[in-house]
Amino acid sequence: MTIAFVCIASVAIGQQTPAPAQTEVYTIIGATAHIGNGTVIDNAILIIEDGKISVCADATTTKIAQRGKIINAEGKHIYPGLIATNTTLGLVEVGQVRQTNDDDEIGDMIPHVRSIIAYNAESKVVESMRPNGVLMAQIRPLGGRISGTSSVVQLDAWNWEDAAVKADNGVYANWPLSMTRGRWWLGEDPGSKPNKNYPKDIDELRTFMNNAKAYSKGNSDVNLPFAAMKGVFDGSQRLFISANDERQIRDVIAFKNEMNIPHVVLVGGYQAYKVAAELKANNIPVILQRVQDLPAMDDHDYDLPYKLPKLLTDAGVLVALGYDGEYWQVRNLPFYAGQVTQFGMSDADALKLITENPAKILGLDASAGTLEVGKDATLFISEGNALDMRGNQLTRAFIQGRDISLETHQTKLWKRYAEKVEIKK
Repeated sequence: MTIAFVCIASVAIGQQTPAPAQTEVYTIIGATAHIGNGTVIDNAILIIEDGKISVCADATTTKIAQRGKIINAEGKHIYPGLIATNTTLGLVEVGQVRQTNDDDEIGDMIPHVRSIIAYNAESKVVESMRPNGVLMAQIRPLGGRISGTSSVVQLDAWNWEDAAVKADNGVYANWPLSMTRGRWWLGEDPGSKPNKNYPKDIDELRTFMNNAKAYSKGNSDVNLPFAAMKGVFDGSQRLFISANDERQIRDVIAFKNEMNIPHVVLVGGYQAYKVAAELKANNIPVILQRVQDLPAMDDHDYDLPYKLPKLLTDAGVLVALGYDGEYWQVRNLPFYAGQVTQFGMSDADALKLITENPAKILGLDASAGTLEVGKDATLFISEGNALDMRGNQLTRAFIQGRDISLETHQTKLWKRYAEKVEIKK
């Protein structure tokens, strides 16, 4: 009796069963296809086979035979799966319950710590992303000066091995703060003041990087932190550096050149607009923090967070919308892109911020980010404009051609209580 009860309970609280591998061809017809690179096809035909997009064309001008299972999406919209960056999705379940937090390891210079092995594919937070079209995410560790490696996952998997799309694609680092605030609890002035240890903190990072660079050229002794940095120097991994104020960002640019690091990505970049030309010249893309935020300083424009993506895009900087190491807020990603459309950016360009651009920044653009032939069939069908809460109503979603479930614990509760409460007009 007890054994049976335990088995039933485990099924009841488990994850949504991941969809099986694609076995039949799907043909989607009649929808408006938002390719993700700025192109929009009003009457598209899209064919999915073997987990890939084999056809994506204008049905008005191109005659293509329909095959397999036909999905009539007339009046609806097709989008590439949205890609979230700079998140702790799957590493944290309940923020206030320490036992469910696995996003921060002990140590200061720990690039060998792998966030992917802590990823919880059965997280209820992860499954709540899919109904809004967020189908892929970059997960990262927090803490320390060098936090560890980030990985890219797809959000319908049994375990972290199945979820991994690109494991250990980058190393995350936190640039030293150029300004600090006083410790009010010790009676200090709580206002901002220059960090007197700023040069020393940079020197410590420089020393570690120089040692790691020397180690990467050949060493018989095993040093895990130094060994984990090899990909940063040979270009096989990105170095994601969190920095926000102008001085920090200028120093990051100088550090990239000093260390001869091929791929540096600026994360945060609140004052990146002040050095946009330098970022472009040094080929440094930017992953911004969430745009639905308040200005950091009293004298900043009230709408600076909203218009920052356009300021950088207009300057030629490759930009993606991200977070600040957050997790459950990630489901709002399409609406962050919708927010910037009210501050000068077109819908097509705003969509790039959460599809094509992050794919390029993460090194996934050969297989993800746009609805193009040969790429993974990771996409969704929406009733309306996916960047608008009123239109973001998904009817189908596919990850690598697999027809995934859009049910979550939230949708189950909604249906349960919708039946319980009779709404009287």
